Amino acid sequence: MNDEQRYQLGNHISKVTIGVNVGLSVVKLLAGVIGRSGAMIADGVHSLSDVLSTMAVMIGLRMAKKPADADHPYGHEKMESVATILLATLLLFTAGGIAYSGFMNIIKGSTSVPGRIAVYAALSSIGVKEWMYHYTIKGAKKINSTALQADAWHHRSDAFSSIGSLVGIIGARLGFSILDPLAALVISVLIGKVAVEIYIQAVRQMLDESADEETLQKLQEHILSIRGVLQIDELKTRIHANKVYVDVEIAVDQELTICQAHKIAEKVHDTIEQKEEKVKHCMVHVNPCETKQTQKTLSGV
Repeated sequence: MNDEQRYQLGNHISKVTIGVNVGLSVVKLLAGVIGRSGAMIADGVHSLSDVLSTMAVMIGLRMAKKPADADHPYGHEKMESVATILLATLLLFTAGGIAYSGFMNIIKGSTSVPGRIAVYAALSSIGVKEWMYHYTIKGAKKINSTALQADAWHHRSDAFSSIGSLVGIIGARLGFSILDPLAALVISVLIGKVAVEIYIQAVRQMLDESADEETLQKLQEHILSIRGVLQIDELKTRIHANKVYVDVEIAVDQELTICQAHKIAEKVHDTIEQKEEKVKHCMVHVNPCETKQTQKTLSGV
């Protein structure tokens, strides 16, 4: 999948989720007003904030697909990581807002009794937001997008929020109003944990961290399978948003001509970039190496 196809798929997923979120927000807000449920009104505002986060994803994906230029010779993929950090921060603030609201409700106490329509709205929200999570996370894995992954978890955080709203609404209707703020506090911790994990993943991409062991093993196998490569002297990788840069030093027979050594290096370069889709570029350096045949020739045997 090339950068344009990746962008088109991510953009389509984002447009679908924006449309669903707008409709869901309207339903929640109406249900909250009609059903006299402060929790449902807050849940509706939360869903509306998802629209902004998804728009940030669309901007990040669009900027990430821009080709390299004089000022950014390695491309713009890291803009997606920037968008991911912003989304993780927004998710963390969302968790903080839910926690604060729950804590204040515990202190003040809740006396309102929501109408039945608020229960139906909460149930609908849980189902729709959970579907949006699975729809988005599937696309995120397909295009290997941390920004889209963060947005998927934002959808799930909304589902968690709706679960808290449902527990609180039912609890209030049964006379246990304390369940609403307590559920909100638990949910805020879960959302905060996800936000921190996403944030750390995005920061790792910004710091040029090495690729995982499985990827390194595959790279070694590809390189050593090339005829003429005697050994790998050094193999370095660095994660560049959703891509990987590879720098490798290979050893070849020192008796080879420059053209022969260059062809081997070229073969390594092409093999890595063709067989590993996540590799954006492979740089190959050739080192001379004495073989047993060379040693025999030098010793006159």
